[in-house]
Amino acid sequence: MKKYINLFTLIFVVALVQAQDIPFDKKIFKERKDEFKIAKKNLDAGNEIFDVYPKSYLDVNDAEYINRKIYYREALPILFKANKFNSNNAELNYKIGRCYLMSSVYKEESIPHFLKALKLNPNVSPDIQYHLGIGYHLSMKFDKAIASFNKYKTTLVSKNPAELEDINKRIEECKTAKKLIAKPVRAFIDNFGRPINSKYPEYGAIISADESVMMFTSRRNTSTGANKMEEGSTDYFEDIYITHKKNGKWTTPENMGSQINTDGHDATTAVAPDAQSMLIYKDTKGDGNLYECKLVGNVWSKPKKMNKYINTKHHESSASYSNDGKTLYFVSNKPGGFGHHDMYITKWDNIKQDWGEAKNLGPTLNTKYNEEAVLIHPDGKTLYFSSQGHKTMGNYDIFKSTLNDDGSWSTPENMGYPINTVDDDVFFVINASGRRGYYSSFKADGHGEKDIYMITFLGPEKPFQLNSEDNLLASIAKPVSEKVIEKQVDALTKRITILKGVTSDCKTLKPVGASLELIDVDENKTLATFESNATTGKYLVSLPSGKNYGLIVRKESYLFHSENFNIPETAAYQEVEKDICLKKIEVGSVIVLKNIFYDYNKATLRDASKNELDRLTKLLKENPTIKIELSAHTDSRGGNAYNEKLSQRRAQSCVDYLIKKGIATDRLVSKGYGETKLIKSDAEIAKLKFEDEKETAHQENRRTEFKIIAK
Repeated sequence: MKKYINLFTLIFVVALVQAQDIPFDKKIFKERKDEFKIAKKNLDAGNEIFDVYPKSYLDVNDAEYINRKIYYREALPILFKANKFNSNNAELNYKIGRCYLMSSVYKEESIPHFLKALKLNPNVSPDIQYHLGIGYHLSMKFDKAIASFNKYKTTLVSKNPAELEDINKRIEECKTAKKLIAKPVRAFIDNFGRPINSKYPEYGAIISADESVMMFTSRRNTSTGANKMEEGSTDYFEDIYITHKKNGKWTTPENMGSQINTDGHDATTAVAPDAQSMLIYKDTKGDGNLYECKLVGNVWSKPKKMNKYINTKHHESSASYSNDGKTLYFVSNKPGGFGHHDMYITKWDNIKQDWGEAKNLGPTLNTKYNEEAVLIHPDGKTLYFSSQGHKTMGNYDIFKSTLNDDGSWSTPENMGYPINTVDDDVFFVINASGRRGYYSSFKADGHGEKDIYMITFLGPEKPFQLNSEDNLLASIAKPVSEKVIEKQVDALTKRITILKGVTSDCKTLKPVGASLELIDVDENKTLATFESNATTGKYLVSLPSGKNYGLIVRKESYLFHSENFNIPETAAYQEVEKDICLKKIEVGSVIVLKNIFYDYNKATLRDASKNELDRLTKLLKENPTIKIELSAHTDSRGGNAYNEKLSQRRAQSCVDYLIKKGIATDRLVSKGYGETKLIKSDAEIAKLKFEDEKETAHQENRRTEFKIIAK
């Protein structure tokens, strides 16, 4: 009987010990004193790192939050060694839980440590229910998170308004998350994989409008500042890398070199739609500033600090170019905003040749919390940004807003789950078509601490046939059975045309750098000016639908070249490649004036033609010895005699306009060729299958030209 009593006593004692909060006391572990010394040393070392930021309430600025993550991440493995020796210490379990909350991908591991700490000592820390709620939130256990937050509220002695607001906000985030997860966005989210992602962190991807160039930030051991790691961190300094898409595949990323990257932190911020300009972020004195680089030929210029209207003694963190390069959106925490970091806008001043005074984007977009990672789409009216305010499902979420006709912005719309998650979702970019986006995230399938992921937007669901199942990633909470879809699912695309190509010399066919002017033909005004690359001749222009565009290409000692693109409001996304060769100013050179328009069946010039004829006037005044023939041509429809007379009257109307502008009569010859010089013959047109193709061919035949007949 005594034997059984002793066994029962032993079991009771063991159970009692397991439920007790066991301190790190050498008296308790005197039989394991050597192990205890090592464990106590680890405990003290871990506590020393943890206690750099001991306060529990997370009302801290961004810099302090980042530093806290670094210190907690360093403390975790050391504290964990102590926990292996004595796993029944409430305070140690609490601190390990806090460290896990600051980790990259193992935040859910905080929960068992918080629960054990509570079991060992319910009073281990007054804020443990708060942090347990965060752990449940980040693990998508929303009801348990709400319960923990509410329980924490009941324990508050001091009803601090800011603290109560924080707790209530977290509860609302849980409720928002439940709603968004119940109705997921149809999207695939895939790790971008090699060669972009590595075992090191990659983030901050920025792309050209046609998705042919990507820059991103990485902390690799090949970085310029690789030998200067952060104090207390294993992370290398940030550098900027570049990759190009060739034949549908991305090239191995290259470090952008010492011209761009320094021994300090250098991070991506924005790239212009044509990838000829780039904005980067540098933090040399703890304030954070924006710098601009230009691609001159094949070489990027040294970063130039932006002016006082953009950079201040405060923190400027991100920015984005508009499609025409004349507007800049950026983020700053300078005084006078609605919250911590706000979004601002500045316009290019053509007279001063610099950016003008910045204006806050207002309370519709900016909140009392942080806004970050602003991005204006090439369509010029869709703004994407990350925010801790508005209706988020956890910390930063990605939102979008549309510019209304009256200049106001629509109420920001959450991009939905799984694009947004319960953790930080920042630095989202999207291609011009709106079909693909990119962002950085910590995920279990990652190659390194942080990877770049590609989002493929699938658009509305279409009918399917029952066959084999393949659940969409977008439907974890409420699976959508995707079964061998009959027709390809296509996303709703942006209404924008990407016009790109190469400017070259017509005779040598060698690329030449040229200036490009984009014209609103109907309004007869310049929308934007661009430069093609001086070495490659490459250019790219974004053309939002709903305008009649004229494109004028100029280079010194060459005749100007004009193109016309009438893009209706209903036109969907398209990419148009148009190589443009320029002709030298020499006898025999012929130029088609694409932006000359007449009233139907008449010789009356429309107002939209005046811009083109003014350019011709300027050319003739700059070259006073040139004599030209101005000719008009018709298509083959209609009688020969009628077409010849109509074309002669049209040619003469152009000559008359030039004479009124001061060009001498003896320098001008008018000639109507009717249908005698067709670009597309009737036989060629007859072979075309579709009516719109035939009409396009007829339009090519209806043209106005000028030819240099003397110099």
